[in-house]
Amino acid sequence: MQVYVNGASREIEEGLTVRGLIERLGFTEGPVAVEINRTVIPRAQHAAHRVCDGDAVEVVHFVGGG
Repeated sequence: MQVYVNGASREIEEGLTVRGLIERLGFTEGPVAVEINRTVIPRAQHAAHRVCDGDAVEVVHFVGGG
């Protein structure tokens, strides 16, 4: 199945949840914000919300620093 992550086309397996996608992308350290098709997916729903074919996913990874 094909999705677009931060504007780039990616092939992922069917049935992948937002949490699974985040892990697959390597964003396991620190908080992330996820938007699918211009709708923010609350963190509490990441484990249940499934990514669908053709979805446009935006992932923002927060990093500390100064």
